[in-house]
Amino acid sequence: PAMISATFHPAKPTVGDPISIDFPRPVTLDASPSFEVVSHARQHYVIRTFAPKPISLSGIAGDVRFRNLVVPVRSVLGPKDAQTPSPLKPPHPLPSPALPLILIAAALLAAIAAWTAVWLRARKRRAVPQRVLTPAEQFRVSVEQARTSKQRWAFLADAVRAYLAQRGYGAELTTSQLLPLLPHEHELISELLRLGDYEKFSPWGAPQADFDALASRAPAILDAYEPRPVEEEKAA
Repeated sequence: PAMISATFHPAKPTVGDPISIDFPRPVTLDASPSFEVVSHARQHYVIRTFAPKPISLSGIAGDVRFRNLVVPVRSVLGPKDAQTPSPLKPPHPLPSPALPLILIAAALLAAIAAWTAVWLRARKRRAVPQRVLTPAEQFRVSVEQARTSKQRWAFLADAVRAYLAQRGYGAELTTSQLLPLLPHEHELISELLRLGDYEKFSPWGAPQADFDALASRAPAILDAYEPRPVEEEKAA
């Protein structure tokens, strides 16, 4: 084997230092348990060791094999320092973070309370039977709702049609088809239906008319179409 020179840095490396070694030509170091290779690029090596004693390097530089290239490594301990490591103590357990657990528990309780309230409210609604309105009651409610509707005449006319349909006169019929079928000749029904048709189908809308006055008269339709009690029929 031939001798080969190299430069290394730092000049006096200690245990654990990265040691840079530059060779005059590309080189391949032999593997060794006494050091580890941190990096390697052609003729440049960076090695490291944790043994406080010189490192003996060997390898191939070009076609030349070399060995016993010594890199001195000194210990960071003083002459009287203990060479054995101190016994390790188990780490202290970290305190449990209480605040996140408290916040999670509070959020969970709030969610449970909210879902419980929703469930109880839904159960209460199911437990209380909703009273079904009679056709006459529904008609009176619709008349009042028509007062605040955007298309008041159309809403009121639809309420009249819905009431008559519940009394057996088809809601699918047009105004011209429906009026001749009614058993009572009712001028108010005719006027409300036609005003509703104007508002729904005419480009000019419904003609001028007193909505509040006609809406107030609308319940009079019930007098002609609501079934009379049996006693009144017998008296008649």
